[in-house]
Amino acid sequence: MTADTGEDPHMRHALGAYVLDALTAGETRTVSRHLQSCDHCAADYVEVAEAVSLLALLREEDLLE
Repeated sequence: MTADTGEDPHMRHALGAYVLDALTAGETRTVSRHLQSCDHCAADYVEVAEAVSLLALLREEDLLE
């Protein structure tokens, strides 16, 4: 997946792909560097990572309800 970082100084739009390891190596490095210096995006990253980990707890039956 290619995430367009464009002019936006924040990386929130790329966090889902980052958590799922769906970015290119260069994009991953860019997001990683940004997270080290941006508390807001780092907090958003924690929320996205937690949400992704919760998805693993769902069963197929849960999705059919």
